[in-house]
Amino acid sequence: MQFQVPQFIDVSPKIVGPLTLKQFLYVASATVISIILFYILQFWLWIFITVFLGLVAIVLSFGKFNGVPATKIILAAFNYLWHPRSFLWKKEGKIVQKPTQSSNPLKDLFLKISTSSNPIGTREKSSKIFQGRESEEDLRKTTGEIRRAHRIDYR
Repeated sequence: MQFQVPQFIDVSPKIVGPLTLKQFLYVASATVISIILFYILQFWLWIFITVFLGLVAIVLSFGKFNGVPATKIILAAFNYLWHPRSFLWKKEGKIVQKPTQSSNPLKDLFLKISTSSNPIGTREKSSKIFQGRESEEDLRKTTGEIRRAHRIDYR
């Protein structure tokens, strides 16, 4: 027994001529609003608003930017502007993980070099360039908040 597998599932069906249902509704709503405004507004203002509505309807129904429909881009823009955003970074404490010993001596040496502040045996020599004075100071942010900051002067 053979089954037919749909192949073009990402393509919307054409309902009204060459238009999908969404495209038809965008164009039809702009047309209905334009007809209503024809009886309410002066002719020159009606022409201006009709051209604007027509452009908006065309962009909403046919516009794609980088392969994404214009309606999704506009909804994402409103979502970005409407919902509040807060970016917080709270340093609660230093999390120090002890490196585990592996069977590879090169990995162990790399861990010692990258995580240690003391020289390793005779391979490294302590340099006066990288030794600095450590202190803690109060840091005042632009919001007025005062935080304790760790400062190292390399002079």
